[in-house]
Amino acid sequence: MFEHSKRPLASSRKYVQRQLKFVLYSLLLLGVSLGIGIVGYHYLGGLGWIDSLLNASMILTGMGPVNPMQTDASKIFASFYALFSGVAFLTMAAVMFAPLIHRFLHKMNIDIED
Repeated sequence: MFEHSKRPLASSRKYVQRQLKFVLYSLLLLGVSLGIGIVGYHYLGGLGWIDSLLNASMILTGMGPVNPMQTDASKIFASFYALFSGVAFLTMAAVMFAPLIHRFLHKMNIDIED
């Protein structure tokens, strides 16, 4: 997927295309993660769609819940969704910045060898 350290640095055009592709992957993961939260809060938490979106967004970004959960099922869902969200958010950041970090490290490797 990325060029090997022995190969030359990818062109700027190739890098931008790669970066856009990885941003799209991150947005897809964001959409799926947000969708899971919205559906869970709506059906298990008994919240309306807008309140479900708000709660899922707040949990996914690490801000915390807005509405308290009333049932045991909704509390269990909220707990697992919070754990999932922490991992998902870090994964999204890692995927989005992978091409940038790879390019930086590849450039550093080329500079050291020269």
